[in-house]
Amino acid sequence: MMPISPSLWLSALSVSLLALPLNAAAATLTLPSDARIGVEVIDTLNLSASTPEHNDILLHPAQVAGTSHTLPDYCVLVANARFEDQRVRITTQDVTCIETTSSESEIFSGEISAAAYGEDGSYGLPCGDDGCALKPGQGFLLHLSEEVTIEAQENVSAKINQERRQADGTGVANPIPADSPSPDTATEALDDPDAE
Repeated sequence: MMPISPSLWLSALSVSLLALPLNAAAATLTLPSDARIGVEVIDTLNLSASTPEHNDILLHPAQVAGTSHTLPDYCVLVANARFEDQRVRITTQDVTCIETTSSESEIFSGEISAAAYGEDGSYGLPCGDDGCALKPGQGFLLHLSEEVTIEAQENVSAKINQERRQADGTGVANPIPADSPSPDTATEALDDPDAE
């Protein structure tokens, strides 16, 4: 399976916003500085002494024991990974989330500073001398180093779609110009040799 680039993943996430309803009231996504959130890689990540770094890897929420806080289900985190001292050090940069409730939705996009810690409480995930591979389904914990506060953004795409649905046959919803003849009138004109 070929890895998916962060820009492609975030573009796909943005496209999914087109079908979401418009949120009338803004909200805030907040996480305390000591929060522990469960995540997993989206694509298999291989690290070793010969390839010790991977930047812009993609993570998403996962069910992990020890989680203290959860992100919305539809989230993508961008992070960097480095193989060092038989451990994989993972640090995050950005997060984009969509949270839906009933007929409303919120879009959150901003910075997030967190790092992966092993079950022994040490920074980084343990590996062998030859490196290791992280695969989808292998969840781990991210520990936040500072509080996260991200205001919801306006869902412009949903607003445009809502306006189109309310157009009621006018504008782009009506592909036939108002002054065009009906099909019946056009046929009669063709049959009449005296018609201009």
